[in-house]
Amino acid sequence: MTMDHLLFLYSFLLPVVLAVEETLMDSRLATTELAWTTYPESGWEEVSGYDDSMNPIRTYQVCNVLEPNQNNWLRTDFIPRQGVLRVYVELKFSVRDCASIPNIPGSCKETFNLFYYESDSDAATATSPAWRENPYVKVDTIAPDESFSLLETGLVNTKVRSFGPLSKAGFYLAFQDLGACMSLISARVFFKKCPTTIASFAVFPETATGAEATSLVIATGTCVSNAVEVSVPLKLYCNGDGEWMVPVGSCTCMAGFEPAKRDTQCQPCSPGSFKSNQGQGSCSPCPPNSRASSPASGVCPCQSGFYRADTDLPDSPCTTTPSAPLNVISSVNETSVVLEWTEPRDSGGRQDVVYNVVCKKCPHGGGACARCDDNVEVSPRRLGLPERRAAARNLQAHTRYSFEIQAVNGVSAKSLTAPRYATVNITTNQAVPSAVPTVHLLKATAGTLTLSWLPPSKPNGVILDYEIKYNERGIAFSHTVTAQHSSARVEGLKKGTVYVVQVRARTVAGYGRYSSPLEFSTNLHDDPERSVQDQLPLIIGSGSAGFVVILALIVIAVICLRRQRTGSELEYSEKLQQYVSPGAKVYIDPFTYEDPNEAVHEFAREIDISCVKIEEVIGAGEFGEVCRGRLKQPGRREVTVAIKTLKAGYTERQRRDFLAEASIMGQFDHPNVIHLEGVLTRSCPVLIITEFMENGALDSFLRLNDGRFTVTQLVGMLRGIAAGMKYLSDMNYVHRDLAARNVLVNCNLVCKVSDFGLSRFLDENSSDPTYTSSLGGKIPIRWTAPEAIAFRKFTSASDVWSFGIVMWEVMSFGERPYWDMSNQDVMNAVEQDYRLPPPMDCPAVLHQLMLECWFKERNMRPRFSQIVSTLDKLLRNAASLKVVNDSHSGDLYGMGGTLPGHQRKSLDGMQDMRQQMSQTLPIRV
Repeated sequence: MTMDHLLFLYSFLLPVVLAVEETLMDSRLATTELAWTTYPESGWEEVSGYDDSMNPIRTYQVCNVLEPNQNNWLRTDFIPRQGVLRVYVELKFSVRDCASIPNIPGSCKETFNLFYYESDSDAATATSPAWRENPYVKVDTIAPDESFSLLETGLVNTKVRSFGPLSKAGFYLAFQDLGACMSLISARVFFKKCPTTIASFAVFPETATGAEATSLVIATGTCVSNAVEVSVPLKLYCNGDGEWMVPVGSCTCMAGFEPAKRDTQCQPCSPGSFKSNQGQGSCSPCPPNSRASSPASGVCPCQSGFYRADTDLPDSPCTTTPSAPLNVISSVNETSVVLEWTEPRDSGGRQDVVYNVVCKKCPHGGGACARCDDNVEVSPRRLGLPERRAAARNLQAHTRYSFEIQAVNGVSAKSLTAPRYATVNITTNQAVPSAVPTVHLLKATAGTLTLSWLPPSKPNGVILDYEIKYNERGIAFSHTVTAQHSSARVEGLKKGTVYVVQVRARTVAGYGRYSSPLEFSTNLHDDPERSVQDQLPLIIGSGSAGFVVILALIVIAVICLRRQRTGSELEYSEKLQQYVSPGAKVYIDPFTYEDPNEAVHEFAREIDISCVKIEEVIGAGEFGEVCRGRLKQPGRREVTVAIKTLKAGYTERQRRDFLAEASIMGQFDHPNVIHLEGVLTRSCPVLIITEFMENGALDSFLRLNDGRFTVTQLVGMLRGIAAGMKYLSDMNYVHRDLAARNVLVNCNLVCKVSDFGLSRFLDENSSDPTYTSSLGGKIPIRWTAPEAIAFRKFTSASDVWSFGIVMWEVMSFGERPYWDMSNQDVMNAVEQDYRLPPPMDCPAVLHQLMLECWFKERNMRPRFSQIVSTLDKLLRNAASLKVVNDSHSGDLYGMGGTLPGHQRKSLDGMQDMRQQMSQTLPIRV
């Protein structure tokens, strides 16, 4: 992991900022009598007292414990709501222990009730509203942590409760005493706000909490000065405790600016430093040979005489041009020269030095040298030589040349001065003749070719002789003959054959270059018998070619006929490949069948309509109604079954897709996979019959039985689901939509995997929104692995990820994964390596198994066989399931533990989320 990557991860950490509390009413601030309304007058009594800091305050007391049937009410003045949706009440009170009061009846209490009443105006009177629970709304029954006796005084209890949502202009608080001896020392009403904060270089405004304790209020952020957006939208969630959580999007400092003041500001780079890229990095001193005279520099300009190449990075040092090459030596061989040199003394501070060779021809009588003609060949090339050696050829004989060896590097083109170079002067010796211009055919017979040619334009001496090279066309082997003059007769050739001919001249300096290759043909002999013999190879060749064409046509026809005859047999044999090895059954996709009826009849049993009795509709499916009914087949006992129906007016494609699920289910036989009884394809409507699962879908069943199962029972359910998925995985079947809603539970709490084949048709308007990928199809985002969302890579490993989400659903009793976060926010959070926290009372070993299922690298996730083995070990060793996270102990955010179970889990989940995001790094897997 690079430092830039670490800095990117740290940019998502939230600063530790406490929630803001704003007070709406505080009885401790009263300087005069409170004069709250009481009923009856003999109940609550206002007296002066002292708070726990011994400051004088106004309090209310009541102690009618000797009189039975007490119903004493106390109501505050009207409290304006000021637009908030949820308020908190902090009560300080003391209660006398009933046991310390002698001769009291059994009606003595040590608790009192807290109510509120909403109103659009301050309209309450001594008689209105009526002094009873309705129209007053009860918040809670308040019990002390400690009560006092005559020997123990001054024991003050503090309790905090909240209520909402509020909708009217204001409200009253009311306190009901049913026979306690107590003192209400103070009452403070306040609401919570998430304070203005800066996270990931974005400013988020002060935001009031939502109407419910589990509400998440979205706040939109803006980048701080000198910062730019990296990912959008910029959002933070304000939870019910007035604390920020789950940042979405981020900003980063612009080029020329660096993070400051604990990553809350972007300050400019000071003169003499720079920062070339936007991001978390700090400013750096200017590289060598550069300087920045102004602040906020994104690059340091080079000093005079120094440059950066176009490919150089902004943080690269500035460099200059190299000095001249050293120690140039030459080796002349007639009209060619080999040049060698050593590297310059100064490379200019760069490693990309290359060399140019400039050839100049100098006149004998003196004067300025001129550039060589293009016919002078410099190898390997004239410009950009990485090596320190070159050869020049095709020079003129007895001529003086000057060669400049230039050293250049990546910034030489930036410099206004010419490259520095070293010079070497040479004089050539005798040169070979130039090439023979062209060759002409004078006469051709059956065995000879008579040729002539012009002498070279530059003989460079006396021509001693000519060499004629010839070979048959298409044959590399050649022959040579020598001629003293510019013509020759080549004999001993084959009749009617094409020859390739080239000629070159020779002087005392050696051979010149060959002429361009030309083709000449000898004549055929006039003897008919010999003519046929000569043409026989051509005739045979033509016949062979025709035979090859005919043979190819025959082969193509045979292949086509074989395909027509055996196509169905091949296709059928592919479908029968259910066993790749003995005992290893492999799933077959029914969509490979051209006829859906063929697939369903191969894998599902057809049931007679007289055996089925529909009793009642229990739900709606993708293609029609789902019913409960009875199945009585000959020789078998009657059983309760679930019946899926195909609605009237279906299309042929809907019928095929409907029966595809039966074709899939019919291939499976496992106690933790839903069992297919059979199909009715010849009836109207078309029916699919499966075993009946009394408790329905697992997610709704858990929500209805929140908190009623032990951890061991929940792990047993997970073990069954894992065993079913292991079976499917061993058959090479990928479910794609494993979720608690697609697991069914029977009356014995046995969980069975269901919903095969229909997940690809999820409804966009369903209660579980899905994300449409660029490749088409609907994906349940909250349950789907990242690679399946991004690249449609559905494998058993992506099913393992989904199983980890199912584990979280089961251990949270059907809680919705990621709560009310949007699908886009879920994808962003998972991409930022955020993982779901452990549910309330979840054993640590189970959450660790969840995290292993959520490894980003799919090859690192456990296989279902390993998951089954792990769950078996946990069931055998129950002590390992008793170690849970301690983040859920004690009072839930001062709520007294009185919220419903699903709200408590949501609060705890958000607390865990907040704790994870405030740690050094998010939970990473």
